[in-house]
This record gives sequence, structure tokens and C-alpha cells, in this order.
Amino acid sequence: MSVNWVMLDPSKPNTFTPLPSESTLYTSPPPRTALSITSLNKFPGSQPYSVSSSAGTLFLTNRRVVYLASPTTPQLQSFSAPILNLQDSHVTAPWIGPNAWVALCKPVQGGNIPVANAVEIKITFKDGGAYDFSSRYERVRERLQQAIETARANGQVVGDGAEGGRGRGGGAMEGVNVDAVHLDELPRYEDAAQSVRVPDPSAVPVGTMTQERMVPEPRHEVDERPVRPRADAEDERRAAAMPTPDEPPPSYDVVQREVVEDELSRRLEGSGLNEERS
Repeated sequence: MSVNWVMLDPSKPNTFTPLPSESTLYTSPPPRTALSITSLNKFPGSQPYSVSSSAGTLFLTNRRVVYLASPTTPQLQSFSAPILNLQDSHVTAPWIGPNAWVALCKPVQGGNIPVANAVEIKITFKDGGAYDFSSRYERVRERLQQAIETARANGQVVGDGAEGGRGRGGGAMEGVNVDAVHLDELPRYEDAAQSVRVPDPSAVPVGTMTQERMVPEPRHEVDERPVRPRADAEDERRAAAMPTPDEPPPSYDVVQREVVEDELSRRLEGSGLNEERS
């Protein structure tokens, strides 16, 4: 991070000279964006640092965050910070006043900031756009971190990609091909109107005719034979296993005689009733 080290384009107002392979991804509405830089170490005896601008333009590129003050002051004309030097960023939404984007940043060597530790960066969006800028910044930071990890795994980069110098050259990202880093948001998938979906064979309803084949309904064999209760089958099996007796059961003669006497009495009573009628 550095102050007053951004190379301006004298032929074009409110513009800067980009770094190699640098492209602008976001620009805030000029000049209604404020910036403040304050030191975090506020212990007694320490030298605090604070610089601010009430109006200016904010730029987000594929490598850094750039701010151009308007109007400029001797203390603050421009500000730039490599994206991977910024940490713990978030958007604050106060009850009264515009939203602001806050982050911590480690100053680079020779960046005109006499603070060795991190400083707090606060960018106030008076015309809105804090959440839009924050989402774009997070996407670019995530893609750059992935590119740094890949380059470090291949032995092309050492470190986490944070700049230690003024951030005007290749610096910590010298071995990363920034042009190959995909920074745009992926388009949403939309089903074309002319396309024809191929039916899933597993999802074809049973008995439905398709252009390729017909899935027949499954046939189930039905056994029409009567099913006997389990108890009756057990009784028949036990009866078949029992031997046939060779002699009559007990008291068989007495019962047989009583049956014959009852039948004879019934016949005699019937014949006497017939004689009386005649």
C-alpha cells in the first residue's frame, strides 16, 4: 500500500496509468467517494497516522485498489493497495449516513506511510455501491489467491502474493500470468428453447411410449388355487399320520343298542297313531 505513488495520465483527468496486464473492473461515481487511512497503534507515546479525502474516485483492477482524490492535497493525491495486501474487509451500514467498506492493509516499503504495522482503510460510498464493490473485490481476491497457490505449487512464486515493495512492477506476482486468471462471473445456465432434452430411461413412466422404446408394465403370475388355512392343513397331516383302530371304541355296543331301541320306539308310536286315525 502506498500514498501518492500512482502514475497519473496528464492527458486524461481522473485517470491513472495501468500496470502491465492490468485492467479496470470497477469505477465508482466521481467524485462522491471518500477515503480515510488511520493507524491502529494508538498507545501513549506512539506517533499516530491519519490522512483522508472527502471526495474522489475509486477503481478496482485485477491487481490493486486505486483511489484518486479530487481535489488533491499535499498529504493525499492518490492511494493504491495490492489486492492481496488487504485483509479482513467488510461493509458497515450505519443507521445514519452512507455505507462504507473497511479493511486492514499492510503498508509496503517506501510507500510514504510511516507506519510499519497495518492501517485501517475506510472507503465511504456517498452515492451507494458499497456492496457491489465488496462482491467484486471478494471475487477478484479469491481468483488471485487460487492463481498464487497454483504458481507456488509449481515453484513459480514464493510467499502469499502480498507486495513488499511499492507495487509498481511485477512484484510478488511476477510469476503469475494475470491475463490467464478468469475474473469474470460465470454466466448462468439457461435451457435453450431449440434444444430437445433426451429422456432419462430410468425416469420413463411405466407403460409410456417413447420415441425409442416402450417400457411394458410388469406382469405378475397369480396363483388361483384356493389357499387353505394353515390350521386345517396341520389337522389333516396329523390325521393321516394316525393308525386306523382294529376294534370298536369303548361303550360302542351300548350306544348302538340305544340307537336301535329309539328307532324302534319311534316306528311303533308312528304305526299306533296311524291306526287311531283309520
